[in-house]
Amino acid sequence: MKKWILKAIVQKTISYFPFSHQFNFFFQKYITKGVYLSDEYFEDRLAHAANHLKGYTQLTGKSIPERTLELGTGWYSVVPFTLFLCGSSQIHSIDISKLTNKERLITTLLKFKEYFDDSEKKKHFVSIPFLTDRLQLFNQLTENATTLSEAEISECLNLKLSVTDATKTNYENNYFDLVHSNNTFEHVYPEVLKKILVEFNRITKKKSGVNSHFIDMSDHFAHFDKSITIYNFLKFSKGEWKWIDNTIQPLNRLRFPDYVNMYNKLNIPVSFFENRPGNVSEVNSLQIDSSFKKFSNEEIAISHSHFYSLN
Repeated sequence: MKKWILKAIVQKTISYFPFSHQFNFFFQKYITKGVYLSDEYFEDRLAHAANHLKGYTQLTGKSIPERTLELGTGWYSVVPFTLFLCGSSQIHSIDISKLTNKERLITTLLKFKEYFDDSEKKKHFVSIPFLTDRLQLFNQLTENATTLSEAEISECLNLKLSVTDATKTNYENNYFDLVHSNNTFEHVYPEVLKKILVEFNRITKKKSGVNSHFIDMSDHFAHFDKSITIYNFLKFSKGEWKWIDNTIQPLNRLRFPDYVNMYNKLNIPVSFFENRPGNVSEVNSLQIDSSFKKFSNEEIAISHSHFYSLN
């Protein structure tokens, strides 16, 4: 049996348990080894942070967003930490469940220190405009973090973490300069995602606020099992996928045109986007389910996209 099938069975089973996200963390930590703060993950998130800031500057002419909101806190808050180092004054991060804790915040601090102290790894910070005074505060926090509570660490970083329904937040209208997400939209089913986009449009500053969302449209089981392609999940019908999919790490399987159409129907502007074209030959080699035949193979093959919107 392929590894991805075993993982799908386990996650589907875990999804029925109380505290399913905690069970999934231990499963991924000790079995799949997928929740460690690896160099690859850290560098990927640094790149996302740099792109969020680049998009914000390009669309507004300003260098640093004062108030920011992240959708999808996850286990390691690399992007919010980066925004602190660049000078953001209010940094919010929301998720549907609490995945991070004091230990993981400290792990993230120490990963930054590892990169600061290594001349080769430090090169990954070149495109990110860190402030000297913030670096000093960050280093002091790293030295003292073990003596502080999770809330105190967050406060030192201007960071407010919360479990929040992203379709109905308590934030004021026109509040945020930057609303962003990384590898999150693909885990949200369309009807819920539409409500989130409407809510984000409400709480982002009009004419000066930016939404910046990076979407991974690949089959995430392929990240774990290299024997399948990133388009493997497109072979299944909606009914078949319903049996495979799970509520811990759901995948909506939307393709690039689906997201474009969603933005258009909601009258939310897309200022520009950046796509990774993917591998058309891999798509051609698979028996793609008929529900995706409305798209060209080139459209289906787009594996990642970054949407930037000036409200």
